[in-house]
Amino acid sequence: MLPPEGGTTCREAHEERFVHLSIRALPPWGWIGLSLIAVFWPLNWMLPGLRTAYLFFPLWLGYVLVIDALVFARSRSSLWSRSRKGFWFLFVISAPGWWLFEVINWRTQNWEYLGGQHFSGLRYFVLSTVSFSTVMPAVFETAELIRTFDWVNRFATGPHLRATRTVTLGLLLAGVSMLMLTLAWPKYCYPFVWGAVCLILEPLNIWLGRRHFLEYLELGDWRPVISLSVGALVCGFFWEMWNFYSYPKWIYHTPGAQFWHVFEMPLLGYLGYLPFAWELYALRSFLWGKAPRLQL
Repeated sequence: MLPPEGGTTCREAHEERFVHLSIRALPPWGWIGLSLIAVFWPLNWMLPGLRTAYLFFPLWLGYVLVIDALVFARSRSSLWSRSRKGFWFLFVISAPGWWLFEVINWRTQNWEYLGGQHFSGLRYFVLSTVSFSTVMPAVFETAELIRTFDWVNRFATGPHLRATRTVTLGLLLAGVSMLMLTLAWPKYCYPFVWGAVCLILEPLNIWLGRRHFLEYLELGDWRPVISLSVGALVCGFFWEMWNFYSYPKWIYHTPGAQFWHVFEMPLLGYLGYLPFAWELYALRSFLWGKAPRLQL
């Protein structure tokens, strides 16, 4: 990333930006988030019958608020504090972003929702959309939290990748090929889903003048890639943990990888959360043309 203006060194800027959590109180919305988790986590695991469809959103809203509060406590800036409208708009674009993967799953059949058959078509769509709205906020909030840790700065200088015509066309061709292979032979090529969307959208975002990864990678700055990847992996752990005793719940069908489960997810499946984060970033840029820069 570019150095701060006014002659401030990178070290000084870093020390000013990231304040240790112990010297700042958790802001009020963090306590609201903790309260939501304290109420809806036990209810989601302990109530009988259909409950997760109604409890998923408040539980994950609590997670988002807690992580946002931690980011603010450590860096004096967060998605919520920077823009209320921007914060809530992430929920709006998150749902169609995840529905894209649900559409692809109609072909791959890699996961299914136990208990979903108890809802009418319209009710299922509405409740699912509300739940899907938390995906982007959760991942981006967690990625911003990961970025506040010093170890991420080790990736500030790395290989440079310029957005040349050859590179962008190559990315687009690779993404389209991966998606076509997935749709043609889903049993064998389904892992290509996790990466294909990003490879397709990255060139489109570049040509449309929107946020894209190569604006960082051209400078050799891999911190956004790392922050997003680890952030999605952390979210993946909580998704799978909270899903385990939920109902309705999702289960997986992943040919060749159905072993060493951590909750319902096969261990190898957690690797998919890494490129999934990149796809969410690309989708955010594509769906929100004037998306502000994330603190990555």
